[in-house]
Amino acid sequence: MPRREDKAVNWDELERREFAYSRADFERAREMIRTRAGVALADHKHHLVYSRLSKRLRSLGKRSFAEYLDMLARDSEHAEWQHFTSALTTHLTSFFREPHHFELLAQFVAERRGKPLRIWCAAASTGEEPYSIAITVAEVLGRLNHGVSISATDIDTRALGTAEAGIYTHSRVENLSVDRLRKFFQRGVGGNKGKVRVRPELAQTIRFFPLNLQHAHWPLDGHFDAIFCRNVLIYFNRPDQERLIERLTRLLTPDGILFLGHSENAQCMGKRVTLAGKTAYRLNPSTQQLREHA
Repeated sequence: MPRREDKAVNWDELERREFAYSRADFERAREMIRTRAGVALADHKHHLVYSRLSKRLRSLGKRSFAEYLDMLARDSEHAEWQHFTSALTTHLTSFFREPHHFELLAQFVAERRGKPLRIWCAAASTGEEPYSIAITVAEVLGRLNHGVSISATDIDTRALGTAEAGIYTHSRVENLSVDRLRKFFQRGVGGNKGKVRVRPELAQTIRFFPLNLQHAHWPLDGHFDAIFCRNVLIYFNRPDQERLIERLTRLLTPDGILFLGHSENAQCMGKRVTLAGKTAYRLNPSTQQLREHA
């Protein structure tokens, strides 16, 4: 009996397009990205997979999706894996997206003024979020080189390259106030005319490095006072969500805050956390006691 979602998909027609693409190819690509990055693609994403990966097939001279996927399957270290992962992961982001989180962060930083602070942005993408964090900290502490440790990671090294460069078109910063643009960005010159660059003193407060949230080992040391892992869980299935939340909460300091995305909630966290604000969470005291005695 055909799956319900197949009724609207003419797979024969898809197979006659530029590159042969079958239901089996879609299922295979879907399982590969879930295993590699934890991303759980919905059944209706078949056109997205074709449109994004067909560019890679064209670039590599591959004749079919099966040939392309076979190439990846033969070598888990193949350089093409990065392009595959980048194509099938979403990098929708902006400066100060979900502003209530940065208001809460500002209060948190002000309360802990003079104390060491460590912050981790676990899905840095092209950099807008970690720079928003750094700007928030700088505004509270009154200096660009504020001394707060900010780690920013992502599975996509190409997106991280953009983040580390800190160069953006005016359209990417149009929602920022004139005051913030003046304080935290420089106007581009020469080849970067029409763009802006994050001021070096601020950029130096962030350490960018790759990290796959699905890997058993994370290259992180110690605990964090604030963890931003926003709009990531929505791409994971429920078991992977629960495993990720369990690992993230283990890295929180006793009074730390975990920030999730606007469409994510604490259902998969059980009684491990309590609400600290809109989609922001602290460890439940009982969870903290169990951790201390573990």
